[in-house]
Parts: sequence; C-alpha cells; structure tokens
Amino acid sequence: MTYTEMKKTLFIVAAALAITMAGCSGKEKMMHLSGIAQGSYYTITYCDEQGRDLQQSIDSLLDDFDKTASLWKENSLIRRVNDNRDSVVNTLFAELLELSTEMNRLTEGAFDCTVGPLVEAWGFSFRQRKEMNEHEVDSLRQLCGTQPSIVQREDGSLVVRKKRQEMRVDFNAIAQGYASDMVAHFLQQQGIANYIVDIGGEVVAHGKKPDGTKWVVGIEKPAKNRDDARKIETSIQLTDCAVVTSGSYRKYYEKDGERYSHTIDPRTGKPVEHNLLSVTVIDTSAWRADALATAFMVMGVERAMEFIKQHPEDSGTQAVLFISADGDDYKVTETEGMKQLKTNN
Repeated sequence: MTYTEMKKTLFIVAAALAITMAGCSGKEKMMHLSGIAQGSYYTITYCDEQGRDLQQSIDSLLDDFDKTASLWKENSLIRRVNDNRDSVVNTLFAELLELSTEMNRLTEGAFDCTVGPLVEAWGFSFRQRKEMNEHEVDSLRQLCGTQPSIVQREDGSLVVRKKRQEMRVDFNAIAQGYASDMVAHFLQQQGIANYIVDIGGEVVAHGKKPDGTKWVVGIEKPAKNRDDARKIETSIQLTDCAVVTSGSYRKYYEKDGERYSHTIDPRTGKPVEHNLLSVTVIDTSAWRADALATAFMVMGVERAMEFIKQHPEDSGTQAVLFISADGDDYKVTETEGMKQLKTNN
C-alpha cells in the first residue's frame, strides 16, 4: 500500500454502478477513464457530444503536477526544495504553499504543510521509522510550525525561503484535492458540464448523471483492521461540489501492543490519541475539503464542530460527517447539511 493510499481512506463511488446502466442524453457519449496518479488511482466519467478521449491530456496534466508536488518522485520540485538542491519554484508550488499557509492560519496550526519531518520520523513516508522519544519529538517540532515564504526576485522568478534548511514541505494533505479540482477545471474548459472526478478518493462532481439524478458517492464504514473488506456506511448525493474523506483506521502500525495513527498533531508532534476514525467533508473545492478533513482528524470531533460553527464564512464547508469509535461500536456525528445529502432522505 502506498503512502498516498495510507494517507486517505478510499471512497467507494456508488455512481460507477448507476451511470453504466444509462446512456448519455441526445448525442452525448459516456466516457470512462482510469489510471495511476500520485501513487494512487484515478477514475473519471464524463458525457461528451464529441466522444473525445481526453486521457492523454489528463495524464499529461497529472504527470506535470507530480513533477512539482509528489514526494514519491525522486527529482520532483518539492523533493529538490526539501533537499536544498533548489530554491526556485514554479507558480504551482507557490500556490500550493499559499493555500497551505492559509489553512494553517485558519485552523490554528492543526493543518501544517511543514509536519513532514514528524510524519517521516513516525514511519508514515518513504523513509524508515525512527525510534521516537520525547527528546526526538521536541527536536523535530522545531522544524515545524513556521511556514516557508515565497519571494519574487527582480527577474520575476519565485524563490522559497525556509527558516531552517532542515525544514521539509509536505503537500500530501492538499495535493490530491488540488489535482481533482485541476482536472475538473480542465473538463470545464473543454465544454464538459456533467462529470465526476475521483483521484485517490478526492472526488469532484459537477452537473448530473445522464438520467437527470445527482451523482452518488458512498462513504466507507471504518474497519476494525486495515485489511478488512470495505463496506459502505452511507451514501450521499452530490452536484457541483467536492467530497473528501480522511481516516486513520487503515493507516497505522502497532508496536508493543499500542496502535499508532498516521494522523500527526503538528502541535504536539505525536500521533493523535482521540477516538475519531474518519471525517468526510463536502466543500466548494476539493483542495479545501482535503485540508479540512486532515485538520479535523487532528482536532477531534468536539473541536472540529466548534470550528465549523465559528467559521461558516471562511471554510466554504457545506457538510461534515464524523465516525468515531464507541466501545465495540461506532458513533456518527454529522452536520445538518450532511443529513440532507444522504440518499435515504
């Protein structure tokens, strides 16, 4: 299992079954694309009068994106910046950093793109896990929290400035959402109005299915163990919005009888210990849903619900669903907006 797949719980797209049972209206053709991006899968379905196969263009977009933001590509721009082999960045890198800094401010540090050294040290990256103790945690926390900045030089080039050379930037908690938005924007530019984009579980749905109904997406029920079969907890109807789930129940390791979550709290430097298993966020954009889902996993249910109430004008969040461990069972906490989107309403 890749780190990207460990990072995010996979969506079960119920729409994939529904849309194959109906053709596109009029002269439109139903197009289905699938492939690999950012160490995970992607699936895209859209209606197009011209029946265009856009896979090559989309693969090119996603490949260019990986060359900037993927920690898994050895010579990617983010790897070169982290290894201090390069400081000049492109506009995509600059925007991802700007958005990450915005979410760091908004969530009061719960979302932090500089948490990379801690993620790596706890064993949730391509690097080997360290033996962690309080001294090691405190030392690595000094490399987190202060967001790098972008400076524009006189020649127009963009340069990233880090407080310390050892700092590492990690866009993993925003990258797939941003990529889903990017592909959705590309489809819009091609005049395609009805589509659903899913990159590793970050979903953007626009318009409707050929039968005139909304797209349907399933939210996975938390598993007791990472290898348990996937089951759907509930299904929701979507149009003109994005949905992202972040979870910890398939992303952990066990040592000396203790389970360590992949969700690292940047403020403590340690894996979270609360009972929240997964968060699903529906937002106006996938990048923001992605970032908020990660931040809410750090916050826990009570603090996240307070955040939602305190920031209705800032977050763009339309609906949120939390699933928490409750003894041998699960507890579901959801906003009113989420209740209205469920297919059983």
